[in-house]
Amino acid sequence: MTRNLTTLLSEWVTQGFRSIGQILITPLAHGGYELRHHDDATVAELRPYDGVEAARRLSMYTDQGEFRPLKTAPNLARGWRLTLSHAGELRAALDHFYPAMLGIWASQQSQSLRPIPLRDTLGRQTGMYTASKRLQDDEAQSLVGRACSSEGACLKRVLWPLTAEQPMTSLPAEKCCAEPARLADGTRSIPLLCHEACNLLVAAAREVVKTRERAAAPPKAPSA
Repeated sequence: MTRNLTTLLSEWVTQGFRSIGQILITPLAHGGYELRHHDDATVAELRPYDGVEAARRLSMYTDQGEFRPLKTAPNLARGWRLTLSHAGELRAALDHFYPAMLGIWASQQSQSLRPIPLRDTLGRQTGMYTASKRLQDDEAQSLVGRACSSEGACLKRVLWPLTAEQPMTSLPAEKCCAEPARLADGTRSIPLLCHEACNLLVAAAREVVKTRERAAAPPKAPSA
């Protein structure tokens, strides 16, 4: 990438990008930025935090104190506001909340992002995940429809097809669109983009295949 990502982020905020995922970004009058959960937009009493290290801690757990293995799941804890001093801290904090997402969005903006078909991703698997290569097309569509839904699974937009010729048809069109959302107040949201199936989906694909194959296997003969 030829341009500094911190500079790009500062420009995006100036251009009206004021949210990403479940986070609102507010430039402060005296300089710096405030982050908070978008469901806390109008909440007055929030726990105050400062600095990048606080972002790392806030990103790790749900409201129930459960660890968040998938940072783009829609289960970020509420009840906090985080103050950051400058654009460099803003970038570092957002990288804790949504790792690599700013860089992927920048690649999409520069037209250099190349989505990788699911079949290509599964075709590279080895060892215990080799079984995922045997995922059938209908199983893939059903699995992606469940595992990648915005409501309970992941906030990313799925840009990869099943193959170069076959799109994913089990997701709504808005879930497969790279364009930023324009919000009711006129601001825009930096989209979370998925250009390749994640390890969690690969593991789920393996389990779908193994479950089918176990069910189809002939019963073992009883011991003599």
